[in-house]
Amino acid sequence: MMAKREYDESDARIRPARSTRPRSKDRPDYSDALQALVTTVDRGRQTCITDDGTIITAMRARELGPKSVVVGDLVSVVGDVTGSEGSLARIVAVQERRNSLSRTVDDDAKVERTIVANIDQLVIVVAASNPEPRRGLIDRFLVCAFNEGITPILLITKNDLGAAPAFLLDYAHLGVQIIHTSIKTESRAKDVEMLRGILLGKTSVLVGHSGVGKSTLINALVPNAMRLTGDVNDVTGRGRHTSSSAIALPLAATLELQDGWIIDTPGIRAFGLSHLDPNKIVAAFSDLSEVAATCMSNCSHNEKDCRLDAWAAPDGVTNSARTARLESLRSLLSIKGEIATENLASLD
Repeated sequence: MMAKREYDESDARIRPARSTRPRSKDRPDYSDALQALVTTVDRGRQTCITDDGTIITAMRARELGPKSVVVGDLVSVVGDVTGSEGSLARIVAVQERRNSLSRTVDDDAKVERTIVANIDQLVIVVAASNPEPRRGLIDRFLVCAFNEGITPILLITKNDLGAAPAFLLDYAHLGVQIIHTSIKTESRAKDVEMLRGILLGKTSVLVGHSGVGKSTLINALVPNAMRLTGDVNDVTGRGRHTSSSAIALPLAATLELQDGWIIDTPGIRAFGLSHLDPNKIVAAFSDLSEVAATCMSNCSHNEKDCRLDAWAAPDGVTNSARTARLESLRSLLSIKGEIATENLASLD
């Protein structure tokens, strides 16, 4: 009969904890990675242009985790970077963004969606009519631009259809450059060249409703762009989407970043601001923020004794331009009305 074996602690096999396990291999340093600009994002594939002008298709590497990649991002790519048909590179790093244009689906949503990154100019495109310009959407774009340090430009198209609403000129009081253009008049060539001069050397993104003429402008500025254009629905007064995703296009044949890029975006009908701090909304209105700072600490800026009312009507005489700006501010602050006043300090 076999003798019974005695066991002691030396017989126990102890598995190393996950955090102390030795690495099975060294992590790559990607020192040979190429730098590239993301120009399109479509179903998990990113089109990028490297520093030497090679156009490649890439996918996000697992190492990036949940970090998104959007048009305008500057990235590091490895793998097959030849740009040949069927080749696929990997994006292994995304450089820190200097700014971005983000929105939520609506004003109750909590998830922030970044549309484009690393922008110099935000060109807000509105039509003089058909479709009618909406003050609220323009103000939302301006809030995001000022918050991110992006230079806003208001571009009014379809001036051949008649005079633009007078309220659009009020934005000049905020230091916003206002440009009038029409591609259906004799001044078309002159207007296009003027706009090109403003955009050259910058990365600019065009935003606005469907049907305001963004894609038509792109085709005039970049002849080989071949962006689809559409008409405005006579019943709804809205344009139909002709651009399904954002795309960055070069203003010069050199494909150099410093020569200027223009980013076309799909028409936007809703631009939620729930991801922004309401205090930043006031700060975006530079002509109002200094006065708002002198209000009582719990002022909602929509009260009888708010100092902004006195600012809008100096000596009791209503100033139409100031009143328009105050109405714009209050319309944005009303979006945040569900948030408790005590949490906002001085906002509604």
